[in-house]
Amino acid sequence: LRSVLGLEAKNPAIVLKDADLDLAISECIAGTTSFNGQRCTALKILYVHEDIIEEFNKRFSEQVDALKFGNPWVEGVQLTPLPEPGKSAYIQELIDDALVKGAKVINEKGGERTDNYIFPAVLYPVSKGMRVFEEEQFGPVIPIVPFKDIDVPLDDMAASNYGQQVSLFGKDVKILSALIDTLVNLVCRVNLNSSCQRGPDVYPFTGRKDSAVATLSVHDALRSFSIRTFVASKDNEYNNAILKELMKAKSSNFVSTDYIL
Repeated sequence: LRSVLGLEAKNPAIVLKDADLDLAISECIAGTTSFNGQRCTALKILYVHEDIIEEFNKRFSEQVDALKFGNPWVEGVQLTPLPEPGKSAYIQELIDDALVKGAKVINEKGGERTDNYIFPAVLYPVSKGMRVFEEEQFGPVIPIVPFKDIDVPLDDMAASNYGQQVSLFGKDVKILSALIDTLVNLVCRVNLNSSCQRGPDVYPFTGRKDSAVATLSVHDALRSFSIRTFVASKDNEYNNAILKELMKAKSSNFVSTDYIL
């Protein structure tokens, strides 16, 4: 899918100060760690309001550390070996770069490595200039960015090369409505109080900027393979009689008022 559509993303979550923390943490855990973050629809960066960030970080880190690692067929396993050679080393590079530039690994298990895995590292505070801020990590490392002014995540999204999805957590309708109106111009899908995800095929699946070069859905696939055209004629008795006869004879599938099922 990524090679066909060119899908890349740095999907953010924006956690407002009035967000339901239990819900936001649960959805952000699922959004960042399912499939080890190796999906274009994964949450790749979390923006959390300063008023709640201490509590968010504590509870989020504890829940990440509680995730079970093992083979996918073992009951209760949520983290599995990485299928991509060299991925652990790449994630370690991102962690090391962030640490040098002022971030910390805030969960106890973060960065623990085996031959084919590296445990999700929760990095905080992440800022511009860190590789994990700029690059789509596509793996188990979770950058958290604090914000007080909502323009911080909005400006970052506007400047980003990516534009697929965003998760928005909060409950104040006036604030949410204004944010939704802005966010729909930056990304192609806003997930309200839920993690970014692949929707059913009846939903368009696309992105702006470097996040996609096409749209995936049943409707859009049919449309892209259909050449829209029409039959034209001058409005006179001679042509009108021919058109009426064409429709009456039903010998043309195109010049017809019937539906083709």
